[in-house]
Amino acid sequence: MTGLFLTDRLKSLLPRIQEFIRKEVVPLEKLLATKPFIDLEKEELLHLRQKVKQASLWAPHLPEHEGGMGLSLTEFGQVSEVLGYSPLGHYAFNCQAPDIGNMELLHAYASEELKNKYLKPLQSGQIRSCFSMTEPEFAGSNPTRMATTATKEGGYYVINGHKWFTSSADGADFAVVMAMTDAENPNPYLRASVIVVPTNNTGFQLVRNISIMGETGSGHHSHAEVRYENCKVPISHLIGKEGEGFKLAQERLGPGRIHHCMRWIGICERVFEMMCSYAAQRELAEGMPIASKQMVQQWIAESRANINAARYMVLHTAYGIDKQGAAAMRVEISTIKFFVANVLQQVIDRAIQVHGALGVTDDTLLSYWYRHERAARIYDGPDEVHKYVVAREELKKFGVKI
Repeated sequence: MTGLFLTDRLKSLLPRIQEFIRKEVVPLEKLLATKPFIDLEKEELLHLRQKVKQASLWAPHLPEHEGGMGLSLTEFGQVSEVLGYSPLGHYAFNCQAPDIGNMELLHAYASEELKNKYLKPLQSGQIRSCFSMTEPEFAGSNPTRMATTATKEGGYYVINGHKWFTSSADGADFAVVMAMTDAENPNPYLRASVIVVPTNNTGFQLVRNISIMGETGSGHHSHAEVRYENCKVPISHLIGKEGEGFKLAQERLGPGRIHHCMRWIGICERVFEMMCSYAAQRELAEGMPIASKQMVQQWIAESRANINAARYMVLHTAYGIDKQGAAAMRVEISTIKFFVANVLQQVIDRAIQVHGALGVTDDTLLSYWYRHERAARIYDGPDEVHKYVVAREELKKFGVKI
């Protein structure tokens, strides 16, 4: 772990979490290939979450007075890396996406009514949530353009629209929905609002869980297509103010990119460990280990350097957000998003290559991560958009406006 950012409480906390992950969480990973995730949530993972609470490790991102551990973003980033060692780590500790982003959004902008009804049970792990923004008819990288509308009728919003990649909608109790409340506003950034919609509403229709690279997930591990058809919710379900949808989405996604990036680094460390272990043990036809080949040594060296560089970049950005806020670090946030997503892809790909045919089977976690994390270069803004943001800000210094 990175000593520069290692606080006194993390020195004792991180080893405890590492031990818990290896002892209690990793043994359950074999169930991912044999049991629907929604069934795991009801049985094995429910029991696992109780163990996390008993160990006083629950929800490291939440303030202590709300049942969490009260970590700063920089501290939580380092915990997030440790949790990323297992695909079940963040869920076990109740800091999984999209719930963690919804918790942060509700905590900062929701009314007391919404906090009592939705935030508190979400924080305690009694329920799950989903985030409903992307639409199949519009580019997901531009949330100023969407067709979903929320029209006022009396004391209610009536929502109509079509969403997809509403992640974790299967089994969620409510959705945080981005919809147009003022579609004719000349300022495109003031057209949308964010509204809480309970999923048991008759106007909320989960059309399907979308198949991703041949795998249709369930429960928290799912991506849903959703339709809102005359979906009626009280105006009090508005988060923040009308027209703040774009602003709130960006504020939600800023720290969220720290969460994702540090989770990816945790995956990288696990994959790197698997690659080195296999390279050291697996013998070639001539009796030498795979690790004796210079090409494999090069992959190991480059992966180690890539992971270390990514970690410092992300923690530097998290530290800046803690001190200055997400707006001041927007270029750094974009930089880590595309840089770490690509490091993740490279490290997983190298590990698969070292494992040979075994690497593409479900006998290891490599194929699981390859399926689930290829989208890292797409969601929360594709690489190309983030590179544009970084290039635009750098070129401004040279008088170029793009």
